[in-house]
Amino acid sequence: MNILTDLKKSFKQGSSVTKLIYTNLAIYLIINIIHIVSKLMLINDSVVLEMLAVPASISSLVLKPWTLITYMFLHEGFFHILFNMINLFWFGRLFLMFFNQKQAVGLYLIGGIFGAALYILGLNIFPYFESIAAQGILLGASASVLAIVIGIATYKPNMEIHLTLIGKVKLKYLAAVFFFISLLSVAGENAGGNIAHLGGILAGYLFGTRIKKGKDLTKGINKAIDFFVDLFSRKPKMKVSHNAGRPMTDYEWNAKKTQEGKMLDEILDKIKESGYDSLTSDEKKRLFDQSNKS
Repeated sequence: MNILTDLKKSFKQGSSVTKLIYTNLAIYLIINIIHIVSKLMLINDSVVLEMLAVPASISSLVLKPWTLITYMFLHEGFFHILFNMINLFWFGRLFLMFFNQKQAVGLYLIGGIFGAALYILGLNIFPYFESIAAQGILLGASASVLAIVIGIATYKPNMEIHLTLIGKVKLKYLAAVFFFISLLSVAGENAGGNIAHLGGILAGYLFGTRIKKGKDLTKGINKAIDFFVDLFSRKPKMKVSHNAGRPMTDYEWNAKKTQEGKMLDEILDKIKESGYDSLTSDEKKRLFDQSNKS
């Protein structure tokens, strides 16, 4: 068995959430290999994190603007990346039941940028952080992951999920727990990280509230991503047939997704009341197609 080939195949065929998880794991592995080799060779490898983690210092950020993106793929501790990737896996799959691949990536990036922005703002405004503002750095996907968690919780607040040892919990209550834990920890040991969490939570909330009005918060960043992908892609653009139907507008697309979500809710309510066997063959097919939509 060729493990590398299997991983490549899994990456290519996986959803955007799967790709985000693989990217985080790959970078985590590379960073730790560099750290081990550097330690054995008695080399200081702190420059790696300094070049990739986002600094609290605005003057340093101006020299390293790419860190606004790279920091959200960095993790130092095993449990740090473990919890982030577990949450990204479960809530990312839930997110993709109602939204598309690009929106998942877009919200991940926006959540990370919001988190970094609030982190930098907080450490430079509040006197409490004056002693660490000049040297402080931020890394981790927590803000990005929380944006996805809160995004789906805001869009489907009354949707229930089953938590081990707790039972069924509505997404709005889970979102409230995440919010208050982060808010009440902004002066604790991981103060900067929790400030960043609030930035991610804000991004998710804005996404969820705006998408209900037919406005997509991720539209701008996804256009930028498409531009750079097209710029570096060597594949010729496909010609569009004059007989092909016109592409849907953002309003039409969001209306279609809202209708699909409503139909899914009705099917889930029917299962809750009468069981899975009460579904018609058409309803079973729709449930299957929705749960496996990429």
